[in-house]
Amino acid sequence: MKKDDPFGFDMSVSSSKKKNPRGRRGMSGASETSMRVCDHEGCEEAGKYRAPKSPDVLDDYFWFCQTHVREYNLKWNFFDTTSEAELAAQMDQDRVWERPTKPMKRSVEERAWARLGVDDPHQVLGVNATRNPGKGATSGRRLPPTERRAIEILEAKDNWSKPQIRKAYKALIKVLHPDMNGGDRSQEEQLSEVVWAWDQVKASRFFREKD
Repeated sequence: MKKDDPFGFDMSVSSSKKKNPRGRRGMSGASETSMRVCDHEGCEEAGKYRAPKSPDVLDDYFWFCQTHVREYNLKWNFFDTTSEAELAAQMDQDRVWERPTKPMKRSVEERAWARLGVDDPHQVLGVNATRNPGKGATSGRRLPPTERRAIEILEAKDNWSKPQIRKAYKALIKVLHPDMNGGDRSQEEQLSEVVWAWDQVKASRFFREKD
């Protein structure tokens, strides 16, 4: 039930539109309150229909009568000044809503398999598959966490001497260093881990100095 405002104000939306017709448009898109003259040369009709001036300036408009806005729209081409390369690039962006998928960062395990020529992008093989249980098997020695982590990185045994671990370190360096594999820098992160691991072993007192 409609209630009368005690102050005599009608605050309904329909009432507001009737009192303030500024910018109102009909179903055809015509601006009912426009007082402009058609921008087409020689035309004296009312310019009630707006059209953007160029693809690069979409917020600045011509105002035409209905006849001339139809002619203008038939000739309008948003990509008129776009090269074929730019158009192809725009189409590629539109296919992914201008949000291209970024490549996933390769894990240590994935890079390890890649060195053997095995492509495992979804890591189906898992972390354990990249470890050689024979080479990396431990003797059960108790080592500090730092040294234990170091020999795991170097794929060495915990009962090896420093010269033996150094051989494993040099073998990994030959595989990972950019100067040794054609300038490939994709494995620099693992290379840093290997260098760090050897530094820990070299300074540790838990490994024999000689074989």
